Amino acid sequence: MNFPDEPAPGAPLPILPGHSSPGRLERVLRSGTFAVTAELDPPDSADPEEVYRRARIFDGYVDAINATDGSGANCHMSSLAVCALLTRVGYAPVMQISCRDKNRIAIQGDILGGAAMGVANMLCLSGDGVQAGDHPQAKPVFDLDCMSLLEIGRGLRDDGRFQSGRKVTQPPKVFFGAAANPFALPLEWRAQRVAKKVAAGAQFLQTQYCYDVPRLRSFMTALEDEGVLNKVFVLVGVGPLRTAKAAEWMRTHVPGVHIPDGVVKRMSGALKPAEEGRRICVDIIQEIREISGVAGVHVMAYRQEESVAEIISQSGVLAGRVPWYPGRDRTKPAIEVNP
Repeated sequence: MNFPDEPAPGAPLPILPGHSSPGRLERVLRSGTFAVTAELDPPDSADPEEVYRRARIFDGYVDAINATDGSGANCHMSSLAVCALLTRVGYAPVMQISCRDKNRIAIQGDILGGAAMGVANMLCLSGDGVQAGDHPQAKPVFDLDCMSLLEIGRGLRDDGRFQSGRKVTQPPKVFFGAAANPFALPLEWRAQRVAKKVAAGAQFLQTQYCYDVPRLRSFMTALEDEGVLNKVFVLVGVGPLRTAKAAEWMRTHVPGVHIPDGVVKRMSGALKPAEEGRRICVDIIQEIREISGVAGVHVMAYRQEESVAEIISQSGVLAGRVPWYPGRDRTKPAIEVNP
């Protein structure tokens, strides 16, 4: 049957039965369609056109766009502001919320504000420490962590109350997510931590970069053993490597990133390393799409955003469908779903 497209920006959005938000990402995932999300590199600018220019790179290839919140503890345009601009023209953003910079009063206000602007997806993160970024002298907040943030967000949505107990007149209709790292040691703790996030309110996960598919398979099996695989949608993080040197740097300096020696060797032996990095990414996507429980991919192509269209196209995961983007014909169905 045809999956109906949503109304134009600004029009009331219906919430389908069994859904917690009116958003496209939740619709895609609950329909059983393989989803694709990507990360927008926020500008060091107050120019809205820079946001739109970066978003347009993903037109027709992704179901939602993540707006990062001071990733790496570096200062950029805020996640809330990027989402305000994206929703204005009809994109489906994922608003990342980091606990590093704000207390629970400000964060609850941002959840309500984001939902009021049409943000249907929010990713709850503890956040990187300030010592990792460009303002190491900043004072970290960490009033909450990702678990308590999920619980507070779920309370706002499901109970219609702030954490203080005070009632809100219109609860936010939001699809809540969390991050996961299947590749960090100790591996046996990874699925247990996800189970705690799901219990706290996580409905979808976006993982750290995957370059080791056997480890991912073990993680998915562990999620099944924990009894949460059918309770959360797992979008596996992927991304193209540019050079073997970059791969070595990532696995040495980025916490939780595991890049096997075979991948580094393949990059170092390539005549055109950037092309080989994209081919590796395509190969990984095609392999993980066959793993039971994997609901989609989250593409993180830092400073290679222009490669996302090529990677997704060559991987074939969209299976001929075209995700909505500003200017796409809204009279045509967004998703084809088998009855």
